[in-house]
Order: sequence, then C-alpha cells, then structure tokens
Amino acid sequence: MGYNARRAALSIIEIFLERLAPYGLKPVDFSVMSTICHNPGVTSRQLCSALNLLPPNLVGLIQSLEARDLIERKPHPYDGRAVGLHATPKGLDLMAQAEQTATELEIEKTAKLTPAQRKTLLSLLQKIYL
Repeated sequence: MGYNARRAALSIIEIFLERLAPYGLKPVDFSVMSTICHNPGVTSRQLCSALNLLPPNLVGLIQSLEARDLIERKPHPYDGRAVGLHATPKGLDLMAQAEQTATELEIEKTAKLTPAQRKTLLSLLQKIYL
C-alpha cells in the first residue's frame, strides 16, 4: 500500500511543484497557507499538530509568509498567551488561485477515475492520516 501511495504521490508532486512555482509556494507552504485560510486564527501549535511539523521548522516558514504579506499574527481571542494566524487579503487571493491550480491538477491526474471513485479515494486516504 505504501509503495502505491508513494508512486501516486510522485506522479503528482513534480507537476505540482511546476504549477505552484509562479505562486512562490512549495508543498509545505501550500499546506500551511491552506490550513490558515480555512481556519482563521489557527495557532502555530495547532498547525504543527495538524500538519505534523516540528515547531522550529514552522517558525521560519511563518516568518517568510509574513514577510511576503500573506499572513499576519493577531492576538488570540481566548488565550492571551497565544497568537492566531490569519491570511491577509493578498494571501487569500494568492491561495484562491493556487488552490484552483491544485484542484485542476488533481482532476487532471485522476481523470481515469469517476467522480465517485475520486471522492472515495480521497476519503480512504484521509482515513489513513486523519
């Protein structure tokens, strides 16, 4: 199973890198930005947990996205010690385009599947890592 999952991922990742290059996003950047966009106010701790990232690795990534004006930090509404991460309008716009590009790629690479099979595949894959 791992072999087949890896082969499928490899068939997508090379094209993913090419198509997301114009947005200046690597796969980890895309994952972090997508999580922030879909979960405004998420904390760094929550990001690390959700994406299986080590905190030291996330620090530089957050700083880089912030320097590009794609995200901003705001005080957490319930925890005075925590900081929530939010996409800026520029970040939201960039991710809308990048996610559309990624969706088109996924549809392209799964063209041999019916929509129902595509949905089932996604559901089964998520059962492994969620």
